[in-house]
Order: sequence, then C-alpha cells, then structure tokens
Amino acid sequence: MAYDNLIVSINDHVGLIQLNRPKALNALNSKLLAELAKCLKSMESNDKVRAIVITGSEKAFAAGADISEMSGKSFVEVYRADMFNEDANMIDRCRKPVIAAVAGYALGGGCELAMMCDFIIAADTAKFGQPEVNLGVCAGIGGTQRLTRLVGRAKSMDMNLTGRFMDAEEAERSGLVSRVVPAKKLMEVALDAAERIAEKSMIATMTIKEAVKRGEESSLAEGLLFERRVFHALFATEDQKEGMNAFVEKREPQFRDK
Repeated sequence: MAYDNLIVSINDHVGLIQLNRPKALNALNSKLLAELAKCLKSMESNDKVRAIVITGSEKAFAAGADISEMSGKSFVEVYRADMFNEDANMIDRCRKPVIAAVAGYALGGGCELAMMCDFIIAADTAKFGQPEVNLGVCAGIGGTQRLTRLVGRAKSMDMNLTGRFMDAEEAERSGLVSRVVPAKKLMEVALDAAERIAEKSMIATMTIKEAVKRGEESSLAEGLLFERRVFHALFATEDQKEGMNAFVEKREPQFRDK
C-alpha cells in the first residue's frame, strides 16, 4: 500500500513506519494521522508483523501538530469532529508492541505520539516538549495526562506551563524514555529491540502489553489480580509449554503463537 506521508517496510517480522513530511518537520496533519492509523491497522492484522517501530527524521520525529491546518477552526468545528480522537489514538489501541525511535524534535503532538508507543528509544539529539501554551491552547492528545503519568506532576506542570524543552538526558532521567543512544546508532538499536521482541511468543508480548496498560489505569490490587489471572491463562498455550521445556532442556525456544 502506498502512502503520501509515510515510508513503510516490513523486515524480519518488524514493521517500520517512518513519518515523511520533511518540509514540515513531520508536523501531524489529518492526512498523516489517517495514513498512520490505516498503516497500524494493517500491521496489526498482518501475521508477519510481530513488533512495530515508528520513527521520523534526524531533524524531527514530529515537530508538533500542523498549526496551519488548525488555526482557522472554531470550537464548534473541532468539537463536532472530536479532533484528535480516533486516528490520533490508534497507536494507543494497537495490541502489538510499538517502539518510538526519536531523534531531533518531538514537540507537542510529536511528543504525544511518542508517548503513545510502548517505550521510547531516544537519540542523544532528541528534544521533547509540550509548547502548546505558547499558542494559547493546551495539549490535546495526552500531553497533560500521559506526560504526568510518566514524569510526575512537577515535571509535567513545568513543561506544559512554560513550554520548555527536555533534552534526551533529562528525559531518560525522568522516565520519559527507556534509553538514550548516539544518533548514528538510533535505528540499529531500535530495530534490534523490535527484533528481540519479535522472537518471543506474540501471545506473551501482547499479554504483557495489556497487563502493563491495565495496571496504569487501576489500583495496585486490581492490577496484581489481572496480572496473576493472565499469567494463569498463559498456561493454556503451547508457547508456555515450549518456552519452559526449552529452558529445562537448555535450548532456544521455537514459539508458534499457539
């Protein structure tokens, strides 16, 4: 399938999606978001894809939402369209593991897009921010909500109220990103992580993702109960038998997603 704003490939069971609006520093407009949602749905239903990486360019993962597309809209227009609901949140709904590989600017909608992914691997050139306050608005795709859950109230208030950027080192220290690597090695490291995930049982990786997300939105007791029940449920799979037998027999497991 051809896309106007994405470059897409599938190799070694890893789907790679590159945002491709270079003149706009990958600013998120409605067409790009619609294509991204369609692409993710396609990869989610493709049995060959077992993990997904989303990236941008060396200059920008995504420098924000497309302001020129939004600036003239009224409250009634954005409210009735429920702007930034369905297409913008497709990453969050994707059941397969999704990694963000971020270099350069990840600002506004770009930062929010990265936070929807299961984890972020950042180049040492990455800069994160929620500068919507400079435009007289607030974040609209999770910048006040996901960011607070990831880095805490104080950091989130600081970034959302002042519009300042957070560099890669601070982002890792604050828990926003999982690791920071040299820019030249970003894609190598991100694809290696995705390939390692792709080698696992997809039933297990999807269950892990579901359990972590469930825990974020529930009490510790409820999260622990859910975790325990899905752990029990995985004993009904062939992959559990294969994984444990392979460990006992000191060999590599051959998972079949059954």
